[in-house]
Amino acid sequence: MTEFRRTYGAALWHLLLLLGCFAVTGWIALRLAGEPTAGRMLLWFIGAVIAHDLFLFPLYALVDRALRAAMGSPERRSALNHVRVPALASGLLLLVYLPSILGLGGNTYTAATGLTPQPLLARWLGASAAIFAVSAVLYALRRRPTRKVEGSSPDTPRDQHR
Repeated sequence: MTEFRRTYGAALWHLLLLLGCFAVTGWIALRLAGEPTAGRMLLWFIGAVIAHDLFLFPLYALVDRALRAAMGSPERRSALNHVRVPALASGLLLLVYLPSILGLGGNTYTAATGLTPQPLLARWLGASAAIFAVSAVLYALRRRPTRKVEGSSPDTPRDQHR
């Protein structure tokens, strides 16, 4: 087994998991092969990969680097994840609902839901604001001053005195 790991570069379970992923991908490709819209789906997938890897990834890596530089000290950087996580959630919501927000496929949306897509932009903005607000509250709770427990030294964790 050691020889396998040295030759392959990872554990056996990694290879088995990878083979399983390839099997599922192959099964999906075979199912889509007879689909009349398979070409459009493949084009969309390739476009999404190109858009992400060439434009979006460098953009959010640059924004993250700027945020880290603006945060300065490591103590202040603990707030960074309280910006990253809601930004990711907001971005994913935007990605899912962007066609409807832009008015593309409005007839399909109305036919499927019986609603119009007009309020989706306001709902996305509201959901994003709520996600950022919850993150800000969680950050404030994490950063609140801790009360001193009687008989403890500054080096003693609070939980030992309970």
